[in-house]
Amino acid sequence: MKSDYTFQGKSISEHLLEMASAGNKQFAAMLNPGVDAVLGIRVPSLRLLAKAIAQSDTWRQYLASADTEYMESRMLHGMVIGYVKGITAAERLALVKEWVPRVNSWSVCDSACSTFKPKKSEREQWWQFIQPYFKAKGEYEVRFAVVMAMDLFIDEEHITEILRIADGIRHEGYYVKMAVAWLISVCYVKLPGITMPYLQHNHLDDFTHNKALQKICESLRATSEQKAAVRLLKRKEVKR
Repeated sequence: MKSDYTFQGKSISEHLLEMASAGNKQFAAMLNPGVDAVLGIRVPSLRLLAKAIAQSDTWRQYLASADTEYMESRMLHGMVIGYVKGITAAERLALVKEWVPRVNSWSVCDSACSTFKPKKSEREQWWQFIQPYFKAKGEYEVRFAVVMAMDLFIDEEHITEILRIADGIRHEGYYVKMAVAWLISVCYVKLPGITMPYLQHNHLDDFTHNKALQKICESLRATSEQKAAVRLLKRKEVKR
C-alpha cells in the first residue's frame, strides 16, 4: 500500500528513499533478519522527518494514509504518533492501537516506543492500555507491552506487578524473550533489592532467565559484587 500523502513537495516514499542513500541498508537488514523492505535509514534522520510531520498542519492526513511499504514507513508512523502535540491521551492511545499491528521488527517497536512520553497525569491510562498486550498472540504486540513497561513503569509503584507479569509471559517468540530479559535486567539495575529475590525464584524459561543475567552483567550500572552474585544464578540450559 502506497500513500498519496505529500509532505514538502514529496511523497513519503520519496523522502525515505532519499534518506536511505545516506544510510546503511546491509547493516540494518542484518539486525532485522527476515524483515522485508529494509532501507537502512539512520534513526536520527527518521526522527527529524517524524518531528517535522508531527509539527505540520497535515499530520492527521499523514497518519490516515501512512503505509507499510518499508520497515522504516512503519517506524515513522509510530514516531509521528509519539511526537504530535496537543492531543489527549485517549486520542494518542487510539492512534497507537492502530499502529501496533503494523510493527514487524524489534527496531520498529523499540524506536517508536521511545517516543511515547505520557504526562504524569496520563501514566495510569497507559498502564491500563498495555495490559492486554502482555497476553497477545503476536510476537511484536507482546514486545510492545514489555518495552513500554520497561520505558515507563520500572518504579517502586509498579515493580512488583511488572515482575509478576513478566513471570507469566509464555510467548515463544525470540524477540519477546529478549525483551523480557531486558526488562528484568533493568528492573535489577534500578531496584536490585526487590528484583534479586525474583531472580532467585522465578518461572522464566532457562533461556530468558540466563539472558537477563547476561544483560545485568553487561550493564555498566551494576557493581562487580552484584554481577558476581548474579552469575551464581545461571542455569544449565537443556538443548532441544
